[in-house]
Amino acid sequence: MLTSKQKELLLFIHERIKRDGVSPSFDEMKEALNLASKSGIHRLIVALEERGFIRRLPNRARALEVLKMPDSVTPTAPPRGRQAFRPSVVGTATPEMAKGSIPVLGRIAAGVPIEAIQHEVDRVSPPSDLGDPEQHYALEVKGDSMIDAGILEGDIVILRYADDAQSGDIVVALVEEQEATLKRLRKKGNSIALEAANPAYETRIFGPDQVRVQGKLVALVRRYEA
Repeated sequence: MLTSKQKELLLFIHERIKRDGVSPSFDEMKEALNLASKSGIHRLIVALEERGFIRRLPNRARALEVLKMPDSVTPTAPPRGRQAFRPSVVGTATPEMAKGSIPVLGRIAAGVPIEAIQHEVDRVSPPSDLGDPEQHYALEVKGDSMIDAGILEGDIVILRYADDAQSGDIVVALVEEQEATLKRLRKKGNSIALEAANPAYETRIFGPDQVRVQGKLVALVRRYEA
């Protein structure tokens, strides 16, 4: 059973996706529910996710998918001229794609963060010993902040889906639900540091509610021009 606030948030997310095609921002959710901070929204989203009502789409900003609605709720009809709400899907394979390949979801900043990756742009064949391809995704590196870790601009990094990491792991981090970046994660008390591997870039420090791990680096593919 959902609490009144959980149900209120679920309905708000559902209606906004149906209207705009994208889930609301944390600030919009905070305002709609009249909460004092975004941490309260984060806790509600985690609760809805744990109960199977929503899921967060990996490596995308403002990307929540409504999986089901409470039995006691009858969703309103879609506005005239719009199709009924359907969850968005990321990285759906086509028959032409090689079996066992991994989706490349776009570019990830290894430097100044860019907007979170939005959609699949390519496929890449993983190393044979990587494991289940469905547990992984790939990104093309943009920037030079991880060069001392051997990660260069244009490299394809392969990541295992994960929502947590050990201090020292290289991860894709989603910052404030708005920007994605590839950095080494350091846990320092109640703070999270995103550390570059290039002395030209400073380490950025965040609170625990400001950073969400999206995956851990497990392999790298480097392509050379013929």
